[in-house]
Amino acid sequence: MALSSHDRLRALAQHVLPEPTASTAETIPGTMRAVVWRGDADPSKMAIETLVTPRPKEGEVLVKVKACGVCHTDLHVILGEVPFPMPGVLGHEVSGIVVQLGPGDQDASLIGSRVVCPFIMPCGKCSFCKSGEDDTCEPFFRLNRGKGQLYDGSTRLKTASGEEVAMYSMGGMAEYCVVPNTAVFKLPSKLSQQLFAESSILGCMYFTAYGAIHNAGKLRPGESVAVIGCGGVGSAILQIAKAMGAGPIIAVDIGEDKLAAAMENGATHALDATSDVPAAIADITSGRKVDVCFEARGLKQTFETALMCVRDGGRAAYVGIADVKVKAEVPITHVVRRRISLVGSYGARASVDMSPMLTLAEERKIDISSAVNHRFKLHEAGQAYQMLLDRKINGRAIVEMH
Repeated sequence: MALSSHDRLRALAQHVLPEPTASTAETIPGTMRAVVWRGDADPSKMAIETLVTPRPKEGEVLVKVKACGVCHTDLHVILGEVPFPMPGVLGHEVSGIVVQLGPGDQDASLIGSRVVCPFIMPCGKCSFCKSGEDDTCEPFFRLNRGKGQLYDGSTRLKTASGEEVAMYSMGGMAEYCVVPNTAVFKLPSKLSQQLFAESSILGCMYFTAYGAIHNAGKLRPGESVAVIGCGGVGSAILQIAKAMGAGPIIAVDIGEDKLAAAMENGATHALDATSDVPAAIADITSGRKVDVCFEARGLKQTFETALMCVRDGGRAAYVGIADVKVKAEVPITHVVRRRISLVGSYGARASVDMSPMLTLAEERKIDISSAVNHRFKLHEAGQAYQMLLDRKINGRAIVEMH
């Protein structure tokens, strides 16, 4: 007689690895809790489900999740603005403990380590990865972002009945997640001991900001900066720009609370986005405008505004994700004659960018603690995304598993 779903779950929950081994830090339950998105555009409809605890394959590790950041990119998926298969587990920036290594030659010192995992998980083998362009990893976009799979073409998540569940990056809104070892980084001592949960936001919020500044904007100390959209990633750009010695740093957003927070995060000037922003920036910079403008909102209007805020020969770096149907217009002659560079930026390059970014956080040159201003438990994840949709979260919210 076939087992019911309830009986299968009960049997799986009772199954654990009997003893820790060289590649296992602790006994691992047969099932876990995860927040599963089943296609509804209402974030509150996401619910906790019981899934089979995933197991890592070659070149992968199993992470017991401490915390996962609540990012606007997940919200784009929930709202149907960015295509992604369902059912799926979202959440793409996590901190946690490595509790199991997959087969093959792996770094045994990872077992038991407290780690952070960035959302871009490079395959390490494609032409982009081999040339140092981890942020354009072909299998990551084709398999993970396109199909919710890892690099053997399959997901690690499933229900007790065998239904496959897609993974957005590692699928971090769960008690456990599988991560390729190319995206697993040990936390330095102070972060590990004092800011373990908060370190999760280094995996996207600060990772994305760091990549925008260093790889896309190529910001140099002393250069002037504008940041349009000062939420999670925008506020991280402000902090890193200040740490680099940029200036002036001009924040552009709507609402006194956001602009006040931007000043606390390193901005020297704050502008209301409903004003004539290019003209106001010209006034602040004696007519020159800024060397680099970072657009972190992902709207048609802010995209078009950003390129008008930079000096002749300046750079506009685009970070904000939009509904895939949204298009912007560009004044061709202005861009050509004024030598304006427009460049997209998606995350950073894990192989080279994570280490210096972790050093910035460890040395408190960026403040990840104050960036976390809302905390939720796993069963409250839907509420967290609803608050994000309602623009009630400045900075970043995190979901803590226990």
